[in-house]
Formats: sequence, C-alpha cells, structure tokens
Amino acid sequence: MEYKLDRNIHSFLDPRTKLLLLFTSSVFVVGNAGEAWMIWFYWMLVYLPVILLFAEREWITGLVSIAIYIGSYFAQRELQHDLTAFESMLALMLYIITKILPTVILARYIVKSTKVSEFLTAMNRMHVSDKLTIPISVIFRFFPTVLEESKAINDAMRMRGIEMGANKATEAVEYRMVPLIASCSIIGEELSAAAMTRGLDVGKRRSCIWNIRFRFPDWIIILFCLTCFIWWGIGRFFV
Repeated sequence: MEYKLDRNIHSFLDPRTKLLLLFTSSVFVVGNAGEAWMIWFYWMLVYLPVILLFAEREWITGLVSIAIYIGSYFAQRELQHDLTAFESMLALMLYIITKILPTVILARYIVKSTKVSEFLTAMNRMHVSDKLTIPISVIFRFFPTVLEESKAINDAMRMRGIEMGANKATEAVEYRMVPLIASCSIIGEELSAAAMTRGLDVGKRRSCIWNIRFRFPDWIIILFCLTCFIWWGIGRFFV
C-alpha cells in the first residue's frame, strides 16, 4: 500500500511550478528579454521571490534582499554619466547584482522549500531521465551541507583565536578556505554515495509518501509565467 502525506503547509508550490518560475525569471530578469515591453512583468518577477520567502517565513532574508536590491538599483542609476574607471567598475557590479539577485533569491527559495523526495517524484511524473535528476538531487543537499560545514569551520577558527580581522588576514582566509575546499570534495562523494544507497539509480519507478499535485497557487503562478511568454511573443512578432 502506498501512503500519501500532504506537503509542508508553508511550501505551497509544486516543484514543477518552482522550476517553471525559475526559468521565467532567468529569461526576463537575467536575460532582460522584451526590455521595455516587459517592464511590468519584469518588476513582478523581481519582487515575487521575496513574497515567496515571506510565505516561507524567511522574514530577515526577504527584507535584506529587498534592501540590497533597492540600494543597488538606485546606486546604479546615480552612476550613469562621466564615470571614472572605478565608478564604471562599480556601476557594472551593481548592474549585475540587480539582474542576478532576484533569480538567486528564487533559487534559494526553491532549495530551501523543496524536499529531495518531492523533487524526484515531480521529475518522475515529467518522465525526466535519472541521469539529470540524480545530479540535481545531490545539488539540493550539497549547498546546505557546505553552508553548515562552513559555519563549523568558522566556529573552530574562532575558538583558536583566528579572526578575519586579525593582522594576518591571509592566514585567516587560508585557515577557512583550505578546510572548506577539502570538505567540499568529501561532501560531494558522500552525497553521491548516499544517493546510490537509496536506490536512486535503479532505473525503476519509485514510490513516494509525498502527495505531489498542482494546487490553486500553482495554477496562478503557471498562468502568470505563460502570460509573460505570450505577452513577450506579442511584442516580438506583432508590435
């Protein structure tokens, strides 16, 4: 008998919807497709990831993201004419931040709110090959694990009196980066072994306790994404 459980009440989007939204954000925010024609959809895609973070009760992360984006946007607008070499580099960096940050926030939301089993079940229903889903499932656990390892290394360095503000700053970086790089290789191997141990590469259909299905919020997001592409197509071919 196959049991089904409802997903976390705060993670109200299906993994397939999240991936569609990520693709849409990559096209119209990072790629800036449509430019002025898509301006209203552009701003909705910029702030939608923050709304999703708030839905996950990530209040601090959402507020910090808004502050960074607004600060970078207006600072970049101030640096437009008669720039020095340093100001040109700063303006370019701020421009890149305003283009990439919303999609990075959305990717963080996806990793934070999606369980690996949910993701695998959603991909199986889309008949996506295991050659693609297994590496992505490893990535889902890789970054959170590396973040935890980085915090542990920082705590260990502070216990030994090695701070980033110390006189030997290069040694402080070395004492953190070298262990972290070594840990990354070990973490990757361990996560790959864990995926194989769970039978993710058996090539057969697997059961899942999570009840993956499209709900009302999913249809709203899907309709929004399709509207973005339709409106972009109208502007490209008919205007």
